[in-house]
Amino acid sequence: MKKSLLWLVVVLLSVSMIATFSFAGCKKEEEAAVAPAEEEVAEEEAPAVEEEEPVTIIVTSWRTEDIDAMNAIDAIFMEEHPNIKVEFTPIKNTEYYAQLGTALQTGTGVPDVLIIHSYGPGLNIYKGGYLADLNDLMPELSNLPPTVTGPWTKDGKIYGVPSRAVTHGIYYNKGIFDKYGLTEPKLWSDFIKICDTLKENGETVISQGSKDGWTLYVMGYSGYGDNFYGGEASRQKVLAKEMKITDEPFIKAFEAMDSLTKYYPDGFQAIDYVGSTQLFVTGQAAIYIGGSWEIQPFKNAGMDFELGWFAPPVVNEGDKLQYTWNPDQGVAMYKDTPYQEEVLEYLKFCATPEFVQAVLTYQPGFFGNIPGDYEIDPLAAKMLDATKNADLTVTLTDEKLSDQEPAGSVLFYEACSKLANGEFTPEQAAKHIQDGLDTWYFK
Repeated sequence: MKKSLLWLVVVLLSVSMIATFSFAGCKKEEEAAVAPAEEEVAEEEAPAVEEEEPVTIIVTSWRTEDIDAMNAIDAIFMEEHPNIKVEFTPIKNTEYYAQLGTALQTGTGVPDVLIIHSYGPGLNIYKGGYLADLNDLMPELSNLPPTVTGPWTKDGKIYGVPSRAVTHGIYYNKGIFDKYGLTEPKLWSDFIKICDTLKENGETVISQGSKDGWTLYVMGYSGYGDNFYGGEASRQKVLAKEMKITDEPFIKAFEAMDSLTKYYPDGFQAIDYVGSTQLFVTGQAAIYIGGSWEIQPFKNAGMDFELGWFAPPVVNEGDKLQYTWNPDQGVAMYKDTPYQEEVLEYLKFCATPEFVQAVLTYQPGFFGNIPGDYEIDPLAAKMLDATKNADLTVTLTDEKLSDQEPAGSVLFYEACSKLANGEFTPEQAAKHIQDGLDTWYFK
């Protein structure tokens, strides 16, 4: 399926280098009088030219599940740049920034290319003095809209090439839905009716655990919760300190989350992210609330059912969808890499339509920033289509609210987990977060 990615207007230049070599040889002339049979010709061999060993640059990320996809994408780059070898060496997501921090502080084993999250996590590395400013190295980046480069910019300095965006929504098992004559809901009330029908028929409804609080927040509260708390408009008011998490719209989002707990599997308190995905891909649960990045891992899992997806249902008829569209990954250069020229070529590659198509092909559910006509996975195309009649936002605590401790994101992880486990009411969950933010952001 071809889709045109037109939500951004960006023109980026790609630079390639061609090396040419000339070879010269010598040959002695012999006198014409000398007969060929008598001559002894000592031909000089052309001097041997040693091929240069490719420079190896190391790229790292928190996504160990992307090894095959990244190798395929990097192979495209290496074919065009035979003098550069790319090695993708990811770190486990829960250990990523800790290990990276240790390497940066000691100057030992630091990758040349760092894939970093938007806003706080990437910004903290830049503020530590570890990332190169790209304004002069890639002046074309200054032509991008601030909404694109902003998540990787500090005081006008761009330190990351925007490379991938993601969204959130609701996956479902089409076979189970068809079994009960269920269709994709537009309203939250219809979604609840679907959950009730499934539960009444003995199905495990939503594959969700509470062991990893981030899943409840990132894919739940920041997915369907946007439609309750007001999406981008409310997020901006929180950043401006004109709203607090204890205000009614945010509590309503917690109430919506709380209402889903009865549809979780038995023993959900002990189920982590991996466990919840496995429960869904093996057909043991009807619904999975997750991120767009799940498409390829789900397909790789060898599901024996057809996968469906729908955008988070709105609350009232006529409401405009509040839709999270996160600037997820930027590509940055380690400032002290000995291979700046080669790393720069890689960063330039990450800002081309060719790279976007490679991402759409090998990492469906991740979206690029360069407009154009691309071949795109049908499920990913549906996610992209949802942006057309939606107000777009980003995860509530990504910008500014997680820059210090206690980080807003961690406070949300804790609150969502305790809400699911029955330790917090929606009001207590909101208060837990606001109390933490009051110690520094609202101070």
